[in-house]
Amino acid sequence: MREAELSQALASGIAELNLQITAEQQETLLTYIALLNRWNKRFNLTAVRDPAEMIPRHLLDSLSVSDYLQGKRVLDVGTGAGLPGIPLAILLPDIQFTLLDSNGKKTRFVRQAVMELGLKNVQVEQMRVEAYRPTQKFDTVITRAFAALSEILSLTSHLLAPTGQLLAMKGRQTQDELEVADLAGRSVEVIQLQVPQLEGERCVVLINRKVE
Repeated sequence: MREAELSQALASGIAELNLQITAEQQETLLTYIALLNRWNKRFNLTAVRDPAEMIPRHLLDSLSVSDYLQGKRVLDVGTGAGLPGIPLAILLPDIQFTLLDSNGKKTRFVRQAVMELGLKNVQVEQMRVEAYRPTQKFDTVITRAFAALSEILSLTSHLLAPTGQLLAMKGRQTQDELEVADLAGRSVEVIQLQVPQLEGERCVVLINRKVE
C-alpha cells in the first residue's frame, strides 16, 4: 500500500473513532509506523509485517481506548514496540506516559522512536513490572494482550494510585478471566470496542478501586 493510501486509511479510521486530531499528529502516527516497519525487518518486534495491517491492528486499536484514560500519569505495562503507549502519547500530549517492558530489544526501539518522533511526554523503562518501583504511582495502568486478568492485577496493584484504574485491552470476551480474578474492593466494567477496519472482537476491561 502506498503512503497516500496508508494516510487515507488512517484518516478514515480516526474519523470513525470520532477523535480530534491534527494533521501533524496524523503524520507523526504514520512516521511511527514507518519506523516500526523498518526496525521490524531486522529485529522482529511485532508479528504484523504489513504497514497496511499496522494501521488498524496497531494504531486504530490503540487509539480506540483514548476516551477511557483518566488522570495525567499513565503507565503502559508490557509496551512491546510501544503499543498502545506511543499512539496514545501522540494523540494526548498533555498526559505523561511511562512505557515499561523488560525486553531490551524492544525498549531500544521505543527509545529511538520517542526520540525521532520528538515525544516530550514519554518516558521508557526497561524492567520487569514486579520490580518497578516508581516514586509516584499512576492514575491509569494500561495493558494490551499482556496476560490474564488475575496476573495483571497481581503484577500491577503496587503501581496504581489509590483512586487509579486498570485498563486491560483484550481480544475477546473475558468472563472466564473475570471469574477467577481477585476483584474484592474493585468495580469492573467490560467495554466493547469498535475498531475501524479490524475484524474480530475487541474489548477493554476497566477495573477501578472503589472509593470507600
